[in-house]
Amino acid sequence: MVLGVFDIAIWELSLLGVLLLAFMYQVYFYARYMHVKAKSRKEEGESQKSAALKEESQKTLPPVSVIVCARNEGYNLKAYVQSLLTQDYPLYEVIIVNDGSEDNTQAVIDEYAALDKRVHTTFVPVGARVRSTKKLGLTLAAKSAQYDYLLLTDADCRPESTQWIRSMMTGFGAGDHVEVVLGYGAYFQENTLLNDVIQYETLFNGVHYLGAAATGKPYMGVGRNLAYRKDTFFSHGGFTDLMTERAGDDDLFVNKIATKHNTVAVTNKESVTWSVPKQTWKAWWQQKRRHLSVSGCYCAKSKRHLVREPMTRGVFYLLTIILLAIGSPLVMTAAFVMLMIRLLLQLIMLNIAANHLGQHSMGLEILWYDMILPLITALALILPKYKDRW
Repeated sequence: MVLGVFDIAIWELSLLGVLLLAFMYQVYFYARYMHVKAKSRKEEGESQKSAALKEESQKTLPPVSVIVCARNEGYNLKAYVQSLLTQDYPLYEVIIVNDGSEDNTQAVIDEYAALDKRVHTTFVPVGARVRSTKKLGLTLAAKSAQYDYLLLTDADCRPESTQWIRSMMTGFGAGDHVEVVLGYGAYFQENTLLNDVIQYETLFNGVHYLGAAATGKPYMGVGRNLAYRKDTFFSHGGFTDLMTERAGDDDLFVNKIATKHNTVAVTNKESVTWSVPKQTWKAWWQQKRRHLSVSGCYCAKSKRHLVREPMTRGVFYLLTIILLAIGSPLVMTAAFVMLMIRLLLQLIMLNIAANHLGQHSMGLEILWYDMILPLITALALILPKYKDRW
């Protein structure tokens, strides 16, 4: 059966209606969440203050404990710890946790500790019988921290600049109500297909959790670039109720404690950290499965928020492909126009964010990544769990 002069079948009209609903949610999602806050003119002016004013402002900056967990990271510690010790910040310490390493990690830590009194260390014994030795290591570091603010990063991370600590700590300057500050953790760029996939996925997820936090819906953070108050960590029981999970020292903890009132996202370029990406598809796959293994532990509100986007995205692509393949000319045109509008919106929003955060721009390849990554994620969730302790 067809309708009127347009020769549109009932089934086509029904599918087109569902496609339109999915399209509308996708447009809303990108407009609402997929953005990072650019500096205002006032903030730009503040960044150009005289050296005298900058020196005066340092008197109000609270001291901070930078925590780094390291497991067999001797090579990366040699490469990146120095970037933590040259930060332009008045008072801080660096606590490096040796998480049961079997390489030269401890020797490297001892070397830095001998050269710089700000470097301190603690350790998790080799063979510690806990589900997540990293959570245990972070807890030990938090207990030994001298200062009231904890700033977390990884052993293979390099801050964007000497202003990293200062930039992240400005988040707490919004008021005494701020307990959690979220930063962006990027990956070094390489000329491989795997790295392209990692760059897209990291940018998409990063802009999402930062944008969600900016709109009052924080749901996660990354341990490569995350800060919170020491008393907040212990008042919420630390990782006590998360120790049975092998991951979640960052996203699950933030999901547990973050609210629209106590969480701030810092998105200026100086606040970014850069990490070493996985070099093989197998290593990336295992990392992805480890992260996804705790997705079921998110609060119900976060689960609802997180499921809507991939669900509507999948419906959008499926119906677009069907209608482009067998639809009537008018329906094919409508589906194609919606596809192009959404793609253009993606390119604009993601590239604005990439430029703001110091990442390279992306082209039409995002269409392929955007379609295939949800399928990979679904497969990772379905397959039996991968076991490790970190």
